[in-house]
Amino acid sequence: MAGTITVHLNKEASKRPEHVTESGPVRWILIAIALLFLGLIVVLPLLSIFVEAFKKGVGVYIDSIKDPDAMSALKLTLTTALIAVPLNTVFGIAAAWAISKFRFRGKNILITLIDLPFAVSPVISGMVYVLLFGAQGFLGPWLDDRGIQIIFALPGIVLATVFVTVPFVARELIPHMQAQGVQEEEAASSLGAKGWQIFWRVTLPNIKWGLLYGIILCNARAMGEFGAVSVVSGHIRGETNTLPLHIEILYNEYQFSASFAVASLLVMLAVITLIVKSIVEWKSSSQH
Repeated sequence: MAGTITVHLNKEASKRPEHVTESGPVRWILIAIALLFLGLIVVLPLLSIFVEAFKKGVGVYIDSIKDPDAMSALKLTLTTALIAVPLNTVFGIAAAWAISKFRFRGKNILITLIDLPFAVSPVISGMVYVLLFGAQGFLGPWLDDRGIQIIFALPGIVLATVFVTVPFVARELIPHMQAQGVQEEEAASSLGAKGWQIFWRVTLPNIKWGLLYGIILCNARAMGEFGAVSVVSGHIRGETNTLPLHIEILYNEYQFSASFAVASLLVMLAVITLIVKSIVEWKSSSQH
């Protein structure tokens, strides 16, 4: 009798669909709405950038990209990212390791501080640095006496970018490290491994894809940051303008073809970043 019931239940289970979901028409309607929305809000505006960039011909486009101010803005953007991203990577690893591996008072406060740049307007963060390091700021006179310039120079731009991009690496790593637990590290420690050996041979291999993903997101935000950098840069053409600031200046001067040409350069950097991100996601999923 029990065997008959089991066979009957197995037959009933085999008749059930593997996944209970919406009907075909509902699925296609939802997909169409999503594609239409993304097409109108994301794809169409991005395509219009390239259309406007090449509107006056390839020659004008190339001249706009090769302009010394544009090259200076590109160099400053990449330099800022090359400094800010490694700093946030080191901080993100240290913060995620502390939060996920140890118990200590103030852990929730640390997590809140990491999330703070998500809640604070970038313009406000830029103003804070002006109040601290500007000529009339709290540390301004002291810095001026020693010939140190933070605001309207590369250090201020880097500081503002670091502030805005602080959460990306840490927030990506914390769930990975929490899911990983501490058993493997404890086993390595019981076998005589030291702190750095444990990190390089146990912790890092387990978080490498999450770390790369966080670095990519941090880099994308660093290159595209506008608000905080706009406040601390001083908009000195050819010196303290990043690509987003240079685009704004060109647009305000009615140099539309040039502004869209430089904007297309920033879009291409973003696309390259997304391609790398997709590769990292694909490799990460293929190893699980």
